Amino acid sequence: MPAKIKGLCRTAISVKICERFEWRKADGKLKDMSCRVALLRMERDGWFSLPPSLNRNGNGDGKPYKHSNMLNDNQPLLNLSAGEIGDISLDIVKTPVESRIWNEMIHRWHYLGYKRLVGAQLRYQINSRYGVLGALGFGASAWNVQAREDFIGWSSQIREQNLNLIVNNCRFLILPWIKSRNLASRVLGLVAKKLPNDWEDRYKYRPVMLETFVEKKRFRGTCYKAANWIYLGETKGRGKLGDYSKLYENVKLIMVYPLCREFRSVLQQSQ
Repeated sequence: MPAKIKGLCRTAISVKICERFEWRKADGKLKDMSCRVALLRMERDGWFSLPPSLNRNGNGDGKPYKHSNMLNDNQPLLNLSAGEIGDISLDIVKTPVESRIWNEMIHRWHYLGYKRLVGAQLRYQINSRYGVLGALGFGASAWNVQAREDFIGWSSQIREQNLNLIVNNCRFLILPWIKSRNLASRVLGLVAKKLPNDWEDRYKYRPVMLETFVEKKRFRGTCYKAANWIYLGETKGRGKLGDYSKLYENVKLIMVYPLCREFRSVLQQSQ
C-alpha cells in the first residue's frame, strides 16, 4: 500500500522539497510546479498518496471547464492559401481576456479540449489581417519516451536534469472555418523561430528542442513533416506520464524539432 503524506497541502510539500534540495530555476525561483508534477507521477506509480487537491480546477481532475461564449462560431469560410493570407503574427497570451479567448478556442474546437497547463508554458494566438486563425500551446515535455531518449542519447539521470530544455507542443488549433493550404506548416516554422526567445524572456533559460505527439487514429502529422519535424516512431499508448493501465490505448506519432545544431551536446551535459 502506498504511504500517506499528511499534514501539508500539495503546494507546501513541493516547496519544502525544493528548499531541501535547492531545486531552483535559472532566475532563482523554486521549481515547485515541476516538483508537483513529479509528485503526481510518483503518486500514480503507487509510491505514496498525496493530500487532496485544494484547487479543484487544477491537474485536470476538477470541475469541467465552462466556456464564456466570447467567440462566434458562425464565421464565413476563409479559403485562401497561406501566401494569400499574408502576414501572420504569433501573439503571446498575456491578459485575462486573451486567456479566456484562448481557453475557449481550445475547449470548443480542439479535439482534446481545454485542460490547465501545468508548470512552464506559453500560449499563442495566431492572428492575421483576417482575424484570429487559431491557437498554439506549449508546456512541459513528456517524462519518458524511449524513442526520444535513444535519439538524444542521454542517461536517465541526465534526462531528469535537462528535461526542461525540451518543450512540448501540447495544443495546435487552426479554427474550423479556416481552410488554408500550407498555413499549419507555416505557423510551425514561425513558432520554431519565435518560441526560444519568448521562453528565455519568461523563464530565463533557452529550450533546445520541441516535441509533439500526434494521435495516430486521427492524424498523420503532415504539417509537422512539411515543417521539417523529425519522426522518431510511435508511443506505446501509455500517455504523457507513462500510465501502464492505458497500454496501447492511444498510440501517437513521436515528432521532434531541434532548435539549434548543438542540441544533443546541450541535452547530454551534466549540470
